[in-house]
Amino acid sequence: MLPFETPTIFDQLPRYIYYIPRVVLNQRAKFETDELFKKCARESEVRFTGFRDRPREERNFRFMSGLREGHTELAYVSHGTNLQLDFAPRSNNYASDYCDFDREHGKVHIQSSFIMNGVCVRWRGWIDLDRLEGNGCLEFDADRAKIEDEILKRQIENHTERMRESDSKRFLRDRVEGETSIAYHPA
Repeated sequence: MLPFETPTIFDQLPRYIYYIPRVVLNQRAKFETDELFKKCARESEVRFTGFRDRPREERNFRFMSGLREGHTELAYVSHGTNLQLDFAPRSNNYASDYCDFDREHGKVHIQSSFIMNGVCVRWRGWIDLDRLEGNGCLEFDADRAKIEDEILKRQIENHTERMRESDSKRFLRDRVEGETSIAYHPA
C-alpha cells in the first residue's frame, strides 16, 4: 500500500517562490490614466449595497452594525463599481482609516485605504444613516504608495538575486558534469 503522500517528480525540481506583487510599478500614472480610477475619483453618489432583500429597518440596523465592526459595502450609482471598505471601528484622530459619526448629525463620514487594481487608494465620503445613500470619491494614497513601492523593490531585488544564484549553480553543475564526462569517457 502506498503512503498517503507519495513523492513526485515535482519534488525533485528546484523550488522558486514567486510572490505576486501587490502594486504596479508606476501607481500614480495608472491612477491618473485608467478609466475606472477616473470615474471613481469624481465625487459621486454612492449607496449601501448590503442586504438588499431585507426590510429597510433591518438594512439600517445591519449597516450600523457593520460600521461598528469596521466594514461596509458601497457601490457607485453612476457606474456600478462595488467597494468593500474596512476601517477602524471608532473614530480616531491618529488613524488614517476611520468612521466618524460625530462630524454631522444623521451622517457617517468614512475614510478607508486599500489597494485597488495594483494602486494604493483612499476612499473618502459620507453616508446618510436613514437613506443609506451619500457621496464619496477615490484619492491616490501617496504615503501608502511609497511603502508598497519599497516592498515591491525589495521583492524584485530578492528575485533577481535568487535567479543569479540559480544561474551560477546551474553553470557550475554543468561545468562539473562536463569535466567528469570527459575524464571518464573511454577512448
